[in-house]
Amino acid sequence: MCRVNFAKSCLFLAAISMSSMLSAEEHTIEQKDKAFVLSDQKIETFTVNVGDSISFKNQDPWFHNIFSLSDISTFDLGSYPKGEFRTVKFETPGEAEIECAIHPQMYLVVEVKE
Repeated sequence: MCRVNFAKSCLFLAAISMSSMLSAEEHTIEQKDKAFVLSDQKIETFTVNVGDSISFKNQDPWFHNIFSLSDISTFDLGSYPKGEFRTVKFETPGEAEIECAIHPQMYLVVEVKE
């Protein structure tokens, strides 16, 4: 009986894990005119769910270097030119402050919800 319950528990956890992976979304935020832009509008905040990812696409003629030192997500995407993008997956709920190392006026808060 114990083995059957353990197997059922494992299957249940696997189903939950698979459903969260299937519902994860990939968002694209552009870097344009030295700002974070979504649908041609400058944004300073953006909300995603745990498991979602954001692709940061450079649309400027100069390099950007997107990074975060936040507790929930620490990363440095390195410098990359116009037309290229880098992607970050958010695994932990909370807030991530995102900046450009080259253009200090570029600032974005990503709220990650469960």
